[in-house]
Parts: sequence; structure tokens; C-alpha cells
Amino acid sequence: MTEPSEDASSHSGASLPSLPVCWTIAGSDSGGGAGIQADLKTFFALGVHGCSVITALTAQNTRGVAAVALTEPSMLDYQWQALVEDLPAAAIKLGMLGDAAVIRAVAERLNQTDAFVVLDPVMVATSGSSLMAPEARSVMVETLFPRADLITPNLPEAEALLGRRLRTPAQVEHAAVQLRALGARAVLIKGGHGDAPFSQDHFSDGTASFWLTGPRIETPHTHGSGCTLSAAIAAAVALGYELADALVIGKAFITAAIRDARPQGSGPGPVLQGAWPEREADLPWMTSDAESGRNRLRFPDCGPRQLGFYPIVDRVAWMKRLLPLGVSTIQLRIKDLTGAALENEIHRAVELSKHYNCRLFVNDYWELALRFDAYGVHLGQEDLPHADLARLCKAGLRLGVSTHCYYEVARALAVHPSYMAIGPVFSTQTKVMRFAPQGLAALARWRRSLGFPLVAIGGIKLNHVDRVLAAGADSIAVITAITEAEDPEGAARQWLQCFE
Repeated sequence: MTEPSEDASSHSGASLPSLPVCWTIAGSDSGGGAGIQADLKTFFALGVHGCSVITALTAQNTRGVAAVALTEPSMLDYQWQALVEDLPAAAIKLGMLGDAAVIRAVAERLNQTDAFVVLDPVMVATSGSSLMAPEARSVMVETLFPRADLITPNLPEAEALLGRRLRTPAQVEHAAVQLRALGARAVLIKGGHGDAPFSQDHFSDGTASFWLTGPRIETPHTHGSGCTLSAAIAAAVALGYELADALVIGKAFITAAIRDARPQGSGPGPVLQGAWPEREADLPWMTSDAESGRNRLRFPDCGPRQLGFYPIVDRVAWMKRLLPLGVSTIQLRIKDLTGAALENEIHRAVELSKHYNCRLFVNDYWELALRFDAYGVHLGQEDLPHADLARLCKAGLRLGVSTHCYYEVARALAVHPSYMAIGPVFSTQTKVMRFAPQGLAALARWRRSLGFPLVAIGGIKLNHVDRVLAAGADSIAVITAITEAEDPEGAARQWLQCFE
């Protein structure tokens, strides 16, 4: 995954790597708010090199579209060939295509590339002006849907494509299934045109489906919002993010762009494509259904005392050695006990933690944590769907959640946990990870983006502590640094001193 550079000031141009390349194939907006102009501003903001194939010239401003001149197919070919020969795309965003001839020309060319394709089926401008000939719609479905890796219709566009109104979440979910049946590999139906307090988008690819919810920002200045979202998703894919992460990044980016929009001209102003989204208020939360997105849980916090040094152990015997030293946060992570032995170990751990006023988080076994009145539960992403989170929240238990990427942070945001664990920060041998080490730069970005206590985990040694804390971690979790130390008590004392 390519990360945008944090600071390139110390490098010469010759030594910097090339940026990932993203193309936009769309119409030009002379008012600068949508189309090619919005896409290129988005690409620049997210750190990819933007290229364009212009399908139409439009004479428009914030009040509407006055005229449209479509590009001749031969000129489309010249633009395409110029880019193919020198600047091949990692991802391509398709916007306004205009008529059947342009659509067919683009479709023929797309079959010659394996770039990731995001299709924004633009049919009507924000002002209400038509941007696609009626007969072109069926050609788009027939030729472009099967090639698109993702289509991003808004509610009116999804309704136009299916010929019916979409009023309920269930209808939107069914619509996504039907749009995939028309050939699209994945569908994101955008809910920005609704009037509810939240903006909810529904994603489906036949394997996974979920809702992304974010705040609805009351402003008339949303010109170019659809273009910006689809371009942001394409840019994130070009940077190497998985599609689920790219959707979260894209929604955060457009939420920020709408929040920062301002008046420009005498009509609805354009959104403002700023920088990489780093405000928690702009990050969406992910749920399996729309209702859960509208009614988020909120777990209690851990109080003013910092989580600090956070050892993870598998037996009460370790707690008996560590808690007398002053360890005030600990996790019991048992993987090899069942039945009565498991229950007894967790029960004893809870009693011991209360004796030492230590915050005990029980890993995975939320029902036993609830039964024995533990301080909290720590859940991995794979365990979140199976836990009765409402019961845990109502009972007042704290919740820690493991996160490794944007998609998982969005899932965690849906339940507003007591803390988030971020990792692996460095390479670790404790367990097999499908995620590469995030590094300190990513940890610092999460610190800028999230107001939750952050627990750094994964390959962290004593000589890393100062840099990990400087990057923004509130706590450091370790396993083998204690359990495999020659002198576990001595090692624990050294770790505790780092947080004094």
C-alpha cells in the first residue's frame, strides 16, 4: 500500500518515487465544480497523479448547464492512447459519458486494461440538467456495468436505472442485488439525497454487504459531491487500499469536502477537496444494517487514569506475578481451555483484578466476562458480530476493539468502544497476521484522526517506547516482552517506569 508522503521537503525530485496514476474519463465543467475538475482536485488531494480523458465540454456554472459538446470518438482514442503509452492507470474513474457512441468507445478501450474501474453513472447534474441521452442508459448498462469493479449511483440514479422508487433500507438493499444482476461486480448506493439526520450508503458485492453511515451536513453547497466521492475511492484503490478501506476513505473525504464547502457563484457552490481526511467527525461507521447505523451504542470510557503499560497474559498465575508490581491494566487471553477450567480461570482472574484495583479485559469470552462482572472485554474484528454488544454496554463493561485498517476502524466506530488497539506497529511473531506492520507514521495518522484512547500493539520493544508514545499511543500492549523475558518481573518494572 502506498502512503502519501508525510514530508518530502528533505528529498530531491530525482530521488522521489513516482505517484500511483489515476485516470478520470468524464466531462469538463467550465465552472470548476464537478466533472474532470473535481476529479483532478481529488486526485491531487489524496496523493495520486491524475490524468484525464475528456468526454465532453460543458458550458456551466453554479446555476446550471448551458450547453454540452461531446468529444468525437476519434479524439477519445487519441487521449487514451497518449496515456496508455506513458502513464498507465492503476485505477480509472468514469463520470459523464454523454451518449451511446462515447460509451461504446470507452467500453471498447476499457477491455484492453486491467485497471480498477469505478463507474459513477452520471445522468443528471446537481442543478437538474440532463447529462446523458435517454437511449444511452441501456448501452451503459450493457457495455460498462460488466467491466466496472464498482458502480456508485445515488438514490435518484439507482431509481432511474431500476425504474422504481427506493424508500426503505430493505428496498435499497434489494436494489443493490438487482444492479449487480445487471452486471456490476460491486455496488455502492449513495444516500446523500435523503432527508434523514444521517447520510447512509449501502454497499454490496455478493459476498459482503454493509452500510456506511455519517453525519448529514446541512448545506446547499454540494456541487461535485458524486464526482468527488467516486474519484476518492478510485484514488484510494490506486494507492493500494482494499476496496472496503477505499470506501471508508472516500466517504470520509467527501464528508470533509461537504463540511468545508463554501459559497461560490450565485447557485449551489462546489465541495472543497482539501487534504487526506483526518477528522474523526468525518469518518463513517460501518454496520450490517441501516438501523444500527442510526442508533449507535456508546461504551463507557476508562476514566482519567491512563491505560499505560498493558500486558496480555494467558493465565491467572501471570496476574499474580504482575499485579503486585503495580500493573493497572491487563488482558486475559486464553486459547487453550474450555468448560469448567476456562470458567474457573476467568472467575479467579476477575476476583484478583478487583483485589488490586486492576482493569481486567477478558479477550473473546464476553459471556463469562459478563457473568463474573469483569471490568471489560476485548474483541477482535471476527468476534464483534457474535457478541451481544447491547448487553455488554447496558451492563457497563468497557470494550476494547482490535483494528488494523480503515474498514475495521469504521466497524469499531459503530459501537464507540472504550479504546481501540492499533497494530501491528512493528513486525511480530506472536501470531500470523494478514496485515503488514503499520509503522509509526500510520500510528501518528490514527492519533490525528481518532479521539479514542489508542493501544499500540505488535512487535514493540523497550527501545521503541519513546517513539511509539511520541507518535500518539496512550498505551502499549505486549505479550512476549513479558512472558518470554528471562526476568518477567524485572521486565515489567522497566515497562512500568516508561509510563511514570
